Amino acid sequence: MANEHLGDRLGRLRRMADLTQEGLAAKAGVSADVVRKLEQKRKHSARLPTLHALAKGLGVEVTTLLGDPPGVPSTGEADPPALVAVRRAIMPPLFAAPAEPNGAEVLSPSLLRAEIADGWTLYHAADFRRLMESLPGIIADARFAAAVGDEGERAAGQGSLAKALQLAGHLAIRLGKTDLALSALERAFTAADASADPLLPAMVCNSVAWAYQRQNRLDDAQHLAAHAADGVERHHVHSAEGIRVWGGLLMSAATSSARSGDYDTANDMMRTAEQAAGRLATMPPAVDGKLVSIFSRSSVRIERVRLAVQHARPEEALRLAHGMRLSADTPPSWRTWLLLDVARAYTDVGDAEGAVRTLEKLHRIAPAWMRHHTLAVAIVNDLWTGPTRPPGLRRLAEFLGVAN
Repeated sequence: MANEHLGDRLGRLRRMADLTQEGLAAKAGVSADVVRKLEQKRKHSARLPTLHALAKGLGVEVTTLLGDPPGVPSTGEADPPALVAVRRAIMPPLFAAPAEPNGAEVLSPSLLRAEIADGWTLYHAADFRRLMESLPGIIADARFAAAVGDEGERAAGQGSLAKALQLAGHLAIRLGKTDLALSALERAFTAADASADPLLPAMVCNSVAWAYQRQNRLDDAQHLAAHAADGVERHHVHSAEGIRVWGGLLMSAATSSARSGDYDTANDMMRTAEQAAGRLATMPPAVDGKLVSIFSRSSVRIERVRLAVQHARPEEALRLAHGMRLSADTPPSWRTWLLLDVARAYTDVGDAEGAVRTLEKLHRIAPAWMRHHTLAVAIVNDLWTGPTRPPGLRRLAEFLGVAN
């Protein structure tokens, strides 16, 4: 739960990992006294390097330890009606009549693509409420298109259904519903396999790998992403679409390797991906790039910064982020994550002024996102309890409720 105390969450994750307090301290390389004080709530926070070490010892992401906030409140109560409607769209009830599409006739492929693209825009803007409201209709339209017409029209409809269900899978992951996500993505893969797009099954595999990562199934995620990347590399890297899909899978495999503790191998894969992204500038742009893969030199560099921060390499993260120019197609959510990671890196090297400047920029472009992100709160709290308080920190601390 997002409002769960850090000590309660640490104890729960430690027990799930079958570790004693002393065992966790040994794996994390921290004092057992720190673990005890956090779990006994005699300490309400810890410095970011300590949090990184504890997360690594537990085998989870730092955001898991801090309570990465779900897209909808997780209170233990029944799912809200909008999420129930999404569940029904993903998994229609047995023996029920198919849902009626939005219009009297099947939508054209171009209109369906536009409808799905609009859904992805809502997703990347973190507007999960509006996406939940519109997604059942999008899936119904795509499912209808996959069931009517000649063979070519049905194949095109299957492609749209795969992308709609893939979007549903991503939304479910963001809502903390990874089992629902895998149900959606399994159906997306089946539809992709029946489509006329040879890259679509690999694209869905990348989403499945992400769901595995969120379940801490890192070996499964790495194997799946690498296997799918090999298939794309053998047949499809002659086009921008193929390179984007292959690069996205390579990034996913690298992320799983890094979270398994093999940072050097992950970094080598990321460098390879970054070189491949440079080839895109010499090729015709991908058709419907938003629906293919978020893969560019910007996206690779953003992920490299994130991995460096998560592996307690803040100087390397700041070097990678220095002078970055983000491409126009970088989603807002990726931009905000980059700023948060850079703020973390500045904090870890003891540059409070740099951290505050970065957080002020984040506050200007995504105040609501920042207010509800526990990691942003943890960084500001870490700065607030530090030896110096640069100009601007008080305003941020008051905004996030950290100031005394």
